[in-house]
Amino acid sequence: MARIISIANQKGGVGKTTTAINLSAALAVMEKKVLLVDCDPQANTTSGLGCLPGEIEKDLYSVFYAPEKTVESIHKTKSDFLDLLPASTDLVAVELELVDKMAREYFLDECLKTVANEYDYIILDCPPSLGLLTLNALCASRELLIPLQCEFFALEGIVKLLQTMEQVRKRLNKELSLLGVVLTMYDGRNNLSREVQNEVRRCFPEHIFETLIPRNVRLSEAPSHGKSIIHYDIKSKGAEAYIGLAKEVVLRRPKNIA
Repeated sequence: MARIISIANQKGGVGKTTTAINLSAALAVMEKKVLLVDCDPQANTTSGLGCLPGEIEKDLYSVFYAPEKTVESIHKTKSDFLDLLPASTDLVAVELELVDKMAREYFLDECLKTVANEYDYIILDCPPSLGLLTLNALCASRELLIPLQCEFFALEGIVKLLQTMEQVRKRLNKELSLLGVVLTMYDGRNNLSREVQNEVRRCFPEHIFETLIPRNVRLSEAPSHGKSIIHYDIKSKGAEAYIGLAKEVVLRRPKNIA
């Protein structure tokens, strides 16, 4: 049975999609069978792995209401161990279509149950919001990984996300726990990055990953070539960081916040 991990932060521009793509690719390099699910209507994860949303016939929206067809919508990637369930702009409609549905929080869970035994990891890239798509991802997951940008307002957004996680855990998915917080866009020469790191360690001593994801030009370039950093430049600092993060994820188990 796969470990199902949501990568979420309602704040945009924190490295969420970058983390989803490159953590998945790093796990695949370790020969872990991975399914990366793009839950974001912007479909950046989809294009970041070389799939053009406009050229895809079947995607996550195609199976959202027909879980038995999930396998048909999964695409192969450049890695033998990494598959992709892509997104399209059609996912925007899900937020409206689910409003009056019974058990509307569990539609994605039903889709993933049909393939969970085929993978070691299922990674869900969530939209930058706390809407119904993100809620579906949290209800389908057992673990939550939060990318946190090293900036002044970083901790403000995480509070609301953790509150949402606790509400989901109490009312909808008691198996959901926090896997950890990973600091992204870290610059050791910058006082602010070090201050944010110290503050996060103080607030979440048991939940912060040791691996720091640096600001790295090669990381920024990789998506425009439709590649993960592992396939674009495995010798880069960004690739080294995500391989380190993948090793931590494999060894770590989620914990509830006291």
